[in-house]
Amino acid sequence: MTGVRTQAERLLEEAVGRLDDGGVPSPMVDAELLLSHVLGTPRAMLRRASIDGTQRTAYLEMIEARARRVPLQHITGSTGFRYVDVEVGPGVFVPRPETEQVAGWAIEATQAVSVDGQTPVVVELCAGSGAISLAIVHEVPRAEVHAVELDPGAHAWAERNLADTGVDLRLGDMADAFGDLDGTVDVVVANPPYIPLDAWESVAPEARDHDPSLALWSGDDGLDAMRVLEQVAWRLLRPGGVVGAEHADAQGESAPAVFASRWSEVRDHRDLADRPRYVTARRP
Repeated sequence: MTGVRTQAERLLEEAVGRLDDGGVPSPMVDAELLLSHVLGTPRAMLRRASIDGTQRTAYLEMIEARARRVPLQHITGSTGFRYVDVEVGPGVFVPRPETEQVAGWAIEATQAVSVDGQTPVVVELCAGSGAISLAIVHEVPRAEVHAVELDPGAHAWAERNLADTGVDLRLGDMADAFGDLDGTVDVVVANPPYIPLDAWESVAPEARDHDPSLALWSGDDGLDAMRVLEQVAWRLLRPGGVVGAEHADAQGESAPAVFASRWSEVRDHRDLADRPRYVTARRP
């Protein structure tokens, strides 16, 4: 005999239907995550949770926002990134799970320098929310980390996330950033903008309508920022230093080609879905 559905189960069913109608790719997961956020209750215990009128109203407002394709992370105000929580909202690019792999590469490269007893010097270009820098200082506390972001709105979020971490955060263009560090850096890492201008229709509404334009678009082939990044990394890195940068899955050959002429150990790396995701190279 089927039991009577709980209040939470009925509310979740209503929410999932609304999100499905809005075209949200994962309606059940998002409905549960938002209810967990409102109630402060783990997802596994939601279906037996009690919900008062204020919580119900707040939850349904969040569901309506998500159905309009407002990013889930903008609604909750934060997102998990490796072992840290990153505050996000309107005006800053929401870090994706794929970028955690780029951060992981940077952390391993930083740790390799630290093994030799040195203080690793790391620069994050196109820092956005500061997620990569935050992950690095969390996992490699002895690292000296510098970060730069061009967009004032995103820079404000990075300031919030990197407060009291010791990261040297600057507002400015990566093209001429950190002249004082030329030739001294061990690791350069970035998640630059990489979407071609003509790919507008293919971008999910969550990114297209809510992430800053500066974090998305990068010329006709999506590699304008990558070309600048290559020049900046060459200037900053010491001999033997390494650079890693995320790119679109369609750029598994074109992104490494940006580094082909003067770098050594140019490699492309695939993400957990086996798609080309980021390029690394070493300054000879």
